[in-house]
Amino acid sequence: MKEAVILLSGGMDSGVLLAWASGRYDGIHGLFFDYGSKHGAREYEKARELAKRYEASLNTVALPFMNELFSSTLLSSGGDIPEGPYASENISSTVVPFRNGIMLSIAVGYAENRGISTVLIASHGGDHPVYPDCRPGFTEAMSRAAREGTFTGVTIHAPFASFDKKDIAELGRDMGFDFRMSYSCYKGGPLHCGRCATCLERMAALGHDRGLDPTEYES
Repeated sequence: MKEAVILLSGGMDSGVLLAWASGRYDGIHGLFFDYGSKHGAREYEKARELAKRYEASLNTVALPFMNELFSSTLLSSGGDIPEGPYASENISSTVVPFRNGIMLSIAVGYAENRGISTVLIASHGGDHPVYPDCRPGFTEAMSRAAREGTFTGVTIHAPFASFDKKDIAELGRDMGFDFRMSYSCYKGGPLHCGRCATCLERMAALGHDRGLDPTEYES
């Protein structure tokens, strides 16, 4: 069997990645990381829904130390989520130090333990530069380290590395992906707030101004 491990957050990008992977791998192992984010509970609901829809297994990995040791407004231990579009001055507070590095390291260990050669992550070219662990160079470096540090030569693959958010939205539509099965809002409310940077980015990518976005927003 051709299998892959996927970092499945329940967000728009990882949801489309799961749909993409479902047609390319016989078995998919989803990992959801509970690291104490404000929107973690809502994301987990969607991750479970997505895993069921695409017949992937789903394991939850608890990382309580991140909420305890790291400072970020994205975490439940942090301050308020800033509103407005992505800009270094208002979004840098949401950075969770080395988040993807920590998660990828665990995913690589999980993959090697099960004889799986591929780990998938939904990092993409449209990720804001303030998030250094989303950049292609970082993913490539982590993949080199994974190959060097595993007997089975596990590889980390970011299929959307050259995409922006609109490209991911377009791919999702082409595959019939239901974007209502994903959650993006950093605030973690019952509905997307429509005001934080991730909501605004989602709205732009899905064509909210053209009536193409099925997401329900507070405002």
